[in-house]
Amino acid sequence: MTGFPLAERMSKLGTESAFELLARAKALEATGQPIIHLEIGEPDFPTAPHIREAAVAALEDGHTHYVPAPGIPALREGIAAFLERTGRMRVSPDRVVVTPGAKPVMFFTILALAGPGDEVLYPDPGFPMYESITSFADATPVPVPLREGNQFRIDVDELARLITPRSKLLILNSPHNPCGGALTREDCAAIAELAQRHDLVVLSDEVYWAIRYGGEHTSVLEFDGMADRTILLDGWSKTFAMTGWRLGFGVFPAWLAEPVTRLAINSVSCTSAFSQYAALAALEGPWDPVTEMVAEFRRRRDIIVAGLNDIPGISCLAPAGAFYAFCNITGTGMTSADLESRLLAEAGVAALAGSAFGPNGEGFLRLSYANSVSNIQAALDAMKSVLT
Repeated sequence: MTGFPLAERMSKLGTESAFELLARAKALEATGQPIIHLEIGEPDFPTAPHIREAAVAALEDGHTHYVPAPGIPALREGIAAFLERTGRMRVSPDRVVVTPGAKPVMFFTILALAGPGDEVLYPDPGFPMYESITSFADATPVPVPLREGNQFRIDVDELARLITPRSKLLILNSPHNPCGGALTREDCAAIAELAQRHDLVVLSDEVYWAIRYGGEHTSVLEFDGMADRTILLDGWSKTFAMTGWRLGFGVFPAWLAEPVTRLAINSVSCTSAFSQYAALAALEGPWDPVTEMVAEFRRRRDIIVAGLNDIPGISCLAPAGAFYAFCNITGTGMTSADLESRLLAEAGVAALAGSAFGPNGEGFLRLSYANSVSNIQAALDAMKSVLT
């Protein structure tokens, strides 16, 4: 039996290419071929001991049952306090919704706000789920090009030209995956003005906010009037090296918190109880593990950028944040997908084609430097041998 036809909407739902490449790389490893993994976007650092200990204590204390759909009160209060303490925003806990990973915040926001006839503006290159979920919701995805000549930041004038009477939601991501760009305060001020003038809701994906290599993190939420039309998307995966814990949160305008909570009830019920106590320990515990991780990422960034710029046919800007090098490979004469395949087969290096992040990613390659310096250097040497 071949199965039954899927619902038509399933044809609109994409996937995340990093996981597909990871599966191919793992299959090669199973045959004995060594692979250096620069494809997957997760910190290679262990979750800090005080966080793990809090999870164990919560399990021992019996926190193994259902909890309120938007999160346990202590964690929602802790998130509000953390955001204020770190200078990002002041918010009441009843606007915070805790989710199993950050992706549900994207799903819930787009499903709650966008439908047939609505347009969702999103960065291209960008996280593939923005476009995928928008299409799944029967809304129209509208890519906003990010260009190397503008340090992979949104060109506000170009954004303004893309806004139409049907524009409903604008998705921002800063620091940015896959390009590593970061919006400036001037960018955010201009975007905030556009959002208010055109009555746009903004989804601000700030999961990499703590991983910056100079200057303060800036958000549209800093500007008057934006708190009532902006959803802050954040979580623990990147900042606290907790990808496998599946913990995220959204801060919603008051009018959107209850509809999103209903979506959570209808889909995931709630986020696991014991993990929320670990999440609170992360927010309230020492910041040293984060500082040390970011310092190491900065060191790796400098090594990989210098090494990529030394390979014939490749050039690379230094990213302002996150842990990705998004290098220009047009000088090699190959497409992004062809180079991805060749590096995996001939160099044993798993790096992701820029085209996996949208049409404007063609001609680029994304390398995650969430790996050891020795592995990064070995990957650079292997790439250079293939391309020289």
